[in-house]
Amino acid sequence: MKNLLYSDLITSINQLSIEGLPQERKTVLNTLAEFIQKKIDKKEVCNLNFICTHNSRRSHLGQIWAQSMASFFNLSSFYAYSGGTVGTAMHRNVSLALEEVGFSIENLAEKENSIYTIALGDNLPKIIGFSKMYDHSFNPKSKFCAIMTCSQADEGCPFIAGAEKKIALTYEDPKEFDGMPDALEKYKERSDQIAVEMKYVFSQIKLKK
Repeated sequence: MKNLLYSDLITSINQLSIEGLPQERKTVLNTLAEFIQKKIDKKEVCNLNFICTHNSRRSHLGQIWAQSMASFFNLSSFYAYSGGTVGTAMHRNVSLALEEVGFSIENLAEKENSIYTIALGDNLPKIIGFSKMYDHSFNPKSKFCAIMTCSQADEGCPFIAGAEKKIALTYEDPKEFDGMPDALEKYKERSDQIAVEMKYVFSQIKLKK
């Protein structure tokens, strides 16, 4: 099947190495891969909801990279979402970091909580990026996997209503570098880390011919 992602994005993904991931991390990532595999085997829609405290950085990166890797590995009936325990705004550095690896991003509404469209390819549905609560009407209400991308949200939300499974896949927050000269580089590092791990997860999925 022809890959529909932008060519620059395909190049960026091909350059990501999944070698060297520590076994402890792979154990968590394999749990996520197993959830996705079961949905595919049952021919069910697979929904993932990436959740952190503010839905401003890590959860967006998780959502966007998961959806991208699903397209890269030709998975259908897959949808990634994101949310927070509070709503704030998607940080501008997230979009800047993603643009550098091949995404096309447009700010539809310049406001406190801006609304972005994130394009993966000309003939693929765009991701709508804005900060919202994890149980916002934009997100699935049941039969999804809740992926906790920060420890604070994981500890503060021991139960996610409607989730079939809850997985703690936490990342360090690039927020601590905001305002520093190397802030964007740190956001790119976190984006790359999440991209590599999502590539590993989806590389484990076996599609029936």
